[in-house]
Amino acid sequence: MESKTLNSSISLVEYNDTYKNQLSNYYLPEEQLNFTSLPLEKIHNPSVTKNSTHVLILDNNAPVGYFALEDGEKVKRYSDNPKARVLTSFSINSKYQGNGLAKEGLRLLPNFVRESLPNIDEVVLGVNKRNHAAINLYLKTGFVDEKHIYDGAKGPQHVLHLHI
Repeated sequence: MESKTLNSSISLVEYNDTYKNQLSNYYLPEEQLNFTSLPLEKIHNPSVTKNSTHVLILDNNAPVGYFALEDGEKVKRYSDNPKARVLTSFSINSKYQGNGLAKEGLRLLPNFVRESLPNIDEVVLGVNKRNHAAINLYLKTGFVDEKHIYDGAKGPQHVLHLHI
C-alpha cells in the first residue's frame, strides 16, 4: 500500500526486501542514534512483533526515511486503546535531512494508516523530553500532547497521540 501527496514526489510504502540494499547505506549521526535506530536493525530486530508495519518514506521512489508502526505489549506503555499502534524509530537518512521530508512523511501518515491498517484509529509515540526538534515536528503534523509522561529507558518521554 502507498500513500502519496498531490504534486509531490514523497510517498509512504510498506517495506519489502527490494529496498534492502538502499537501506544498507542509511546513515544517522551518533547523537540521533541516541533517540532512534537504523531501519535494517529495527526491521530485523526479533523483539519487534511480526504484525508490526515497517514504513519507508520515499522521495522519487528512493528511501529517505523510515519508521515502524508496532503492535503488541509496547503499545500498552502509551495507550490503553486496543486500536492503537505505536510509532517507533522515526528517522530521515542524514544526507536528506533539512528538506521537509520528515514533515511531509508525517502528513501522509493518517491516510497511510486508513488505507493499510483500517482497524487502527490512533497512532501514539513516546518522544524523549530532550528531543525538542522531534517534539515540535510531531506537534506541527497533528500529534497532540495529552500531558502524559512515560519513563523510558533513556529518560522521560512525552506521549503524543495522533487520532486517525
